[in-house]
Amino acid sequence: MDPLEDVLTLLDTRSHLSSSLAAGGRWAVRFDAPSGVKFNAVRRGACHLEVEGAGEPIALAEGDCYLLTRPRRFTLRSDGEAVPVDAAHVYASAEDGLARTGDGSDEVLLVGGRFSFGDRARSLLLEGLPEVVHVPAGTPQAETLQWALARIDEELRRRQMGSTLVAEHLAVVMLVHVLRLHLARDPDAVSGWLAGLADPAVAAALTSMHARPEHRWTVAELARAGAVSRSTLAARFRGTVGCGPLDYLTRWRVELASRHLREDTGTIATIARAVGYGSESALSTAFKRVTGTSPRDYRTSHRAPRSV
Repeated sequence: MDPLEDVLTLLDTRSHLSSSLAAGGRWAVRFDAPSGVKFNAVRRGACHLEVEGAGEPIALAEGDCYLLTRPRRFTLRSDGEAVPVDAAHVYASAEDGLARTGDGSDEVLLVGGRFSFGDRARSLLLEGLPEVVHVPAGTPQAETLQWALARIDEELRRRQMGSTLVAEHLAVVMLVHVLRLHLARDPDAVSGWLAGLADPAVAAALTSMHARPEHRWTVAELARAGAVSRSTLAARFRGTVGCGPLDYLTRWRVELASRHLREDTGTIATIARAVGYGSESALSTAFKRVTGTSPRDYRTSHRAPRSV
């Protein structure tokens, strides 16, 4: 299994597309801090992005994309002299998925939305990223990103059956490409779990554990998968991911068990064996150490009541 794919799918990563924004002339739109990770792509024209507390404005050209990884207020504007209007006011008058500002023309067109994450996915994916991830269109690696953006734009404009669902899935594809591009462009600037994916030895260990979480892994086996010594893997794993390989395995098994407890009707003992524990008591010990609650109490509090 691919660790990044696992985290995106298992840990409740979702995309939420907003109305596109068309602007012309002199204009500026001020946005409140987003509840998730905000993204925008410039499909036509150019503008500037200002993020509260993030330094100088960023010039955005046609085809550029950016992610805001922290809940900060931000402004999109044509130039530094334009007076901002509140985004809620602009988007309240959107029609057919398109909001307008400025002189009402389509000189600039942006497609955007946000990604929401479960707490665990947020800490894994975003902890080591800068506040703003800017992906310029001119980079060779951005071609696949442009493909995803073009398809999102097409789905939103044509509004065929299932278009919203298709566009939202394409947005997650775009997120994967942005994370890949950021890792490829500046791997030394990334820390945390994503930095582990950029380290071949750590990535091999992560891939092995995700492919067979039920296996009784040892550090020696995981080191062989990455073609390094045990001490080297342990040091590099802790230096990037922030914990040892077997500690990470425990946490990942608990994440898998959590999904089973939320979605399945199997016994806790069956779930324990499925995720690599020999008994219900062994899973309960690990589960309570990681989450602070027992598997049984977790299942009770996270299962939706059955309708009568």
